[in-house]
Amino acid sequence: MKNTPETLPNEQAQAARFQQARDARNAATAQDYVELISDLIATEGEARSVDVAKRLGVSHATVVKTVNRLQKEGLIITKPYRGLFLTDMGENLATESRHRHQVVANLLMALGVDEETAQTDAEGIEHHIGAKTLAAFELILKKLSEGEAS
Repeated sequence: MKNTPETLPNEQAQAARFQQARDARNAATAQDYVELISDLIATEGEARSVDVAKRLGVSHATVVKTVNRLQKEGLIITKPYRGLFLTDMGENLATESRHRHQVVANLLMALGVDEETAQTDAEGIEHHIGAKTLAAFELILKKLSEGEAS
């Protein structure tokens, strides 16, 4: 049985949805890198390319290529014989990404998903939800929290 919609969305609206998904995929890499670099600096005192490669499960060459792109975007600074550093813009993006991740993970756990699965699933979902959806997630979590406090 073929599953087809009754009507297609407006062309511009549908194109905008697909563009949003492509933009989210492109932004996901930057968000993952800056969040990890921030976490490494906070916990290890430094963020080295080799550590980023290991933790992201990518090659060192991939990290070098991505770091160069993120430098051009003004998110990362590199210093010879030192690690990777975030600009203020990079640190702000890391903070925002970390927040989005935690909101999504918390909502999934509130729905009964175990923590490991919630953290794994949040790693992908966090990049694809819009501001309105994130705000709705936060509102639901707040209501659940207030309901538990009663």
